[in-house]
Amino acid sequence: MNLELQILPETLAVCRLEPRAAVPPWALTDAALTAITRTDAELSIVCPEAAVPGGVRCEKGWRCFKILGPLPFAMTGVPASLVDPLAQAGISVFAFSTYDTDFVMVKADRLEDARQALTLAGFEVRPGHHS
Repeated sequence: MNLELQILPETLAVCRLEPRAAVPPWALTDAALTAITRTDAELSIVCPEAAVPGGVRCEKGWRCFKILGPLPFAMTGVPASLVDPLAQAGISVFAFSTYDTDFVMVKADRLEDARQALTLAGFEVRPGHHS
């Protein structure tokens, strides 16, 4: 699977709000990536960490690899092809998908290790502005 990845420029946060909370204005940025997911247990927001105000429950310090797409829905094994080499390198991930593509986030202090693991696995990795 010859897929091309781009490292997104922002350092991101993963925030957890109560399940019925309104989506807060700070989450609606013009960033390269904002992801909002609601379940019956939580409202989860991925956004630039600089946008998150104090007092919000979150995990900061994430960097993101984006598969350059769009990818066809019939394509199989894409998330596994990203996550497996990172798991073998002992790198924890936060992964999610959109209609067009897949994203894998790693902690910023493991970004270079992740880049190396993905390159060794056959991915072409384009640097982001702040990588």
